[in-house]
Amino acid sequence: MGAFDTLLRPGILAAARSDRMKQMSQRWAATERVVRRFVAGETLDDVLAAMRRELDDGLSVTVDHLGEDTTDEARAEAAVAAYVTLLEAMPTLGDRPPGSLEVSLKLTALGLRLPEHGSKIAEENARTITAAARRVGALVTVDAEDHTTVDERLAIVRSLRRDFPDVGTVLQAYLRRTEDDCAEFAASGARIRLCKGAYAEPPSVAYPDRRLVDESYLRCLRILMKGDGYPMVASHDPTMIEAASVLADEFDRAPDGWEHQMLYGIRTDEQRRLARSGARVRVYIPYGTEWYGYFVRRLAERPANVGFFLRALAG
Repeated sequence: MGAFDTLLRPGILAAARSDRMKQMSQRWAATERVVRRFVAGETLDDVLAAMRRELDDGLSVTVDHLGEDTTDEARAEAAVAAYVTLLEAMPTLGDRPPGSLEVSLKLTALGLRLPEHGSKIAEENARTITAAARRVGALVTVDAEDHTTVDERLAIVRSLRRDFPDVGTVLQAYLRRTEDDCAEFAASGARIRLCKGAYAEPPSVAYPDRRLVDESYLRCLRILMKGDGYPMVASHDPTMIEAASVLADEFDRAPDGWEHQMLYGIRTDEQRRLARSGARVRVYIPYGTEWYGYFVRRLAERPANVGFFLRALAG
């Protein structure tokens, strides 16, 4: 591993959990123009404008109303209301191809960590949002969070899929358990977003080396492409992008049988190149006031993101 992985990345990820750093950053005016690279804005109008731009360029979208680790029931209810409002506004975007509109949910934003009945409350809240999505023809994917939430999250996803079979979820290749989870969900026909992983995890549950994570990603991707579900290849890594096309050909997947996913503001030229080539591409668009944790994890993913941050501040 290089210096970025051994020294910088752990420190950046630690900052993502620091309330003191969060408060300092949110008061720092210079941060705003940098955050705009990765976050569409704070308001509903901001995110609708960003969605329209991506859709008009032939891409699909998934929207994350930022927030996580909620321990207050009122905040969880506010997150639900924000998603329902967003979904009810989606028809203003005009007629769009089926499946091009989606929202991404973090269960801890919906109450998973509430001290009493958190899992039950989070599932009920997710059901409310998923029902609203169905009414407007949008999809729902339940986002990944740190490893302590995986069992509860997947149990909720299994429950949701009994009534809403098109609900998807995210599996993180850096977790040692993920190959088994891929096998289960690929066999059940689920929509699965495969990413490398963006949380600080102990070596007992996650591969600590980037090479091992890449190898795990390729093994998991093969399982998903071979299976009966719908793989969503969430990576900006050229190696993984190419591997996805090779595996799709190997297992005779049609272009509408899987998709690439990339983050808002990262490798936008590549997003559009892939779309022009006939591939399905979905852009993950975050918005809202709770941008700090998301933004810091983006910095931790790639040295280039840190470089962009420093250049923008210097400018």
